[in-house]
Order: sequence, then C-alpha cells, then structure tokens
Amino acid sequence: MSPNCKNYALPAIFVTVLQNFENYLLYLGEIAALITAVLWSFTSIFFAEAAKRTGSVQLNINRLIIASFLLLGVIVIGGLDYRLSTAQITNLVISGTIGLVLGDAFLFKSYMIIGPRYAMLLMALSPGMAAILSYFFLGEALGLTVILGIIITAAGIALAGTEKKSAASKYTLTFYGLVMGFLGALGQAAGLLFAKQAFNLGEINGFVATFYRVASSAVILLPVLLLTGKYRNPVALYTEHRRALLFTSAGSVTGPFLGITFSLIAVANTKVGIASTLMSTMPVLMIPLMRIIYKEHPTLRGIAGTVIAVIGIALLFCQVNRALPALSRGMEQIQGSGCLIYGHLTRVTNLTIN
Repeated sequence: MSPNCKNYALPAIFVTVLQNFENYLLYLGEIAALITAVLWSFTSIFFAEAAKRTGSVQLNINRLIIASFLLLGVIVIGGLDYRLSTAQITNLVISGTIGLVLGDAFLFKSYMIIGPRYAMLLMALSPGMAAILSYFFLGEALGLTVILGIIITAAGIALAGTEKKSAASKYTLTFYGLVMGFLGALGQAAGLLFAKQAFNLGEINGFVATFYRVASSAVILLPVLLLTGKYRNPVALYTEHRRALLFTSAGSVTGPFLGITFSLIAVANTKVGIASTLMSTMPVLMIPLMRIIYKEHPTLRGIAGTVIAVIGIALLFCQVNRALPALSRGMEQIQGSGCLIYGHLTRVTNLTIN
C-alpha cells in the first residue's frame, strides 16, 4: 500500500481493490495490444473512405498532423510530464521514422502494386520479424508456447486476410511489390523495437511517447512533401471534400492518437513479439466489421482463419508468473493517486458539512 494511504482511513473495499488491481492487470500488455487491433480495424475503414477522396499521400501526412495536435492537447491539459532523456527521445524519433514514415510508405506502395490481399500476407510476417529482432537486440527470449502461439496466430491472420474477393484483379504480383510489402512489415517490426527500447530506458507516459513518435514523423514527412509539391492546401482540399475531413479526423483519433498510444502501452508491458502478433490480428477483427458496415458475408476461409488466430491468441495469453516491474510502478502511482483523491474528497466533504 502506498505511504500516502496512511494519512486516511480508507474504506476496506477501496483498499482491497487497490491492493489487487495489479493482479487484474496481469495481462495489461496483451489487452492493450488487442485494443490496438480493434482501434486499427476501425482506422482502416475510416482511412479507406478518406483515401478514396484525397489520396493516400494527403491522408498519410494529415493524419499525423491532426494526431499531433490531439496528443499535444492531452499533454497540456493533463499536465503530463513530457521531459524525457535524450536517448529516449532519439529512440522514439527513430521508431516513428522507421515505422510511420518509411514502413507505412512501403506498405502503401505495396497496396498499389500487389494489392491488399498479398500485402496483408506479407504483413503477417511482421510478428515473427519483431520476435527475432527483439531476441537479438533486446534479449527477449520466448518460450515454446509463445513461439507456437505466434506461428498459429500469424497463420490465422494470413488465412483470414488473404481471402480472394473476386476472380478478376487489377493488381500484379511483382518482385518489386513483394519487396515493398516485406520492407513495410520490417518497418513495423523495427519501429516497435526502438519504441520498446525507449520504455526500457525509463518510465514514459503512453501519450507523451506517442506524441514524440507521431510529431517527429510529421516534421520529417511534411517538408519532403512540400519540396516535392505533393502536399495540397488542406483548407482547399477539405472544402472540396468535406466528408474526407470527417473520415480523416475519425481515423486520426482511432489510429495515430489512441491506436499508437495503446500499441506503446502494449510493448511497454509485454514482449515485442507478443504485442506485435496481437496487434496484427486486425484482418481477423475486420471480418465482423465488414459484415456489419458493408454487408459483406464472411467466407469459410475467413472464418477458419479467425478460429485459428483465436487459438494462437489463447496460447499467447497462457503465461503466468511474469515479472512486470513497469506495471508495479504504475500500480504504486495509481494507489497513491487514489489515496490522495480520496483524502481531498474527505476534506472537502468535512468542510462542506461543517
């Protein structure tokens, strides 16, 4: 129990909840990763609608700009501590550059050449890449059950995400397109690696980490687009395409704002390979969303992929007795904050009564 609680006579049930809250959040990293996948599933729908109206280049930079202002607002209004070490900032900037600037650029390019079906298949390689990179560079060893869970989940993702939509296709399977897709997957994996290293160097608030990652990506990408003449005036653009602004803003909230924040919470509280695998379940989660929103009926292949992915996810959650020092520190802060809040409320109530 936090020392702050000694000054107040807390109700027994309040004390019990605080003392056992850490047990309830044993799988904070895994839960955050799944929340990320859910958020990114909605993001893909919002951004698909926005890209139809403004193009992927405009969408890519505008989502980062909107998210940067949202994150800055949260930091200012919430009074969050934004002071990080130089090493932490460097890792987050590199993470954003590799994952959001280069990785997403390669991924968008692969979508244009080989189509989303094969691009999604290559993205299923990202969890394995993340696990291998984290083993060699962060020393994160994975047990046999976890490795098996990653393989099974990736197989389910690939099966569900690559179901054929039609006999005719406007995309061509080329070596260049495959390389772009592979580099996109590698960029996602490497981006998570550097983000994890930033958290390993010291405690960071998730919103603050996301701000450094997203804002730095916008600062890098915007001048490039301006110099190459590929960036359109956003006022004129969204005056012409007003619904695009709505979809871009909604996707920026569920994607770079909340989605990336939860992804960083995930990598901070579980191993990179596990977090990457769970966050990559987006194609599986897209199946019911496509049924609800676009009235698309799931195929047998999609259902089978979903079942396989769920089995793999279950294996990833079959972990006990893990040491989560970052979570422990977080629980101490929550306990201390809870006690202080309760104490303030008690004093205000007493003053009001008196």
